[in-house]
Amino acid sequence: MTIYLPIAELPVNVFTLLAMGIAVGFISGMFGVGGGFLMTPLLIFLGVSPAVAVASVTTHMAASSFSGTLTYTRRKLVDYQLGGMLLAGGLTGTLGGVITFMVLRRFGQLDLFIAVAYITLLGTIGTLMVVESLRALVRNWRGQKAEVRRPGAHPWFLRLPFKMRFRQSHIYVSAIPVVTIGFVIGFLGALMGIGGGFLLVPALIYLLRVPTLTSVATSLLLTLVTMVAAILMQAVLNQTVDAVLGLVLMIGGVIGAQFGARAGQSMKAENLRLLLGLLVLAVGMRVLVDQTSQPADPYAVTIDESAR
Repeated sequence: MTIYLPIAELPVNVFTLLAMGIAVGFISGMFGVGGGFLMTPLLIFLGVSPAVAVASVTTHMAASSFSGTLTYTRRKLVDYQLGGMLLAGGLTGTLGGVITFMVLRRFGQLDLFIAVAYITLLGTIGTLMVVESLRALVRNWRGQKAEVRRPGAHPWFLRLPFKMRFRQSHIYVSAIPVVTIGFVIGFLGALMGIGGGFLLVPALIYLLRVPTLTSVATSLLLTLVTMVAAILMQAVLNQTVDAVLGLVLMIGGVIGAQFGARAGQSMKAENLRLLLGLLVLAVGMRVLVDQTSQPADPYAVTIDESAR
């Protein structure tokens, strides 16, 4: 069954889109990520333009994050206080990302920026997560205990002023790095079509020392709110949100996220981090191969956005 995407100007099979939504929604619920880092490249590979893919994927991430957040809320794993501080920076970053998106698109540099940013971010974060997770697994296999930080041995940025106690996450840190992390996640989410969870979850775990499941649950909450804001901003400022595409992806995302969240809660933290790292690294490598390989048709006609 083929449907026509009015904004993307592309006919696609509705069952293909639905299957993509379910699969990425499952991953979103399991790892606490928005899934955009996977869905955006998939849509681009399908033939959707990067501008429309980035803007429309926000609807899928909002739906799957909402579904996953409900599941974790029932388990009382969401740190609302930490989520509120992250959102303070996240919403501001989302606005900045949408404006930067608009400027890059106007000057015809958006596609190149998205490709380079995906390769750099996914490759770096994925490699770091895989290495750390493998070390943890080897340490557990040998029966060695993880190194415990001595009191006062936290990084300097956690000892900045305006310290707050986040009881659900069992941490006492400065609010400045928390807000900064939220800003960066919101900015990249709006600019690159990623929920930011694949960055936020490692940041909460390794920088702020938040427990893994709490990081996953709180990440979904931040993704939900920032992606709803991104949908509204992209639709008003850039007119690149394809409602038909977004609706099909949303339906699949809600279904998949419920099963993914349940699967994620039954896995060990080390295994969860390793799988997420491998997934992030694999997507980054796939984007790199796509950008460096010779296209089947070396000639293409594009519309100069700056001339509009």
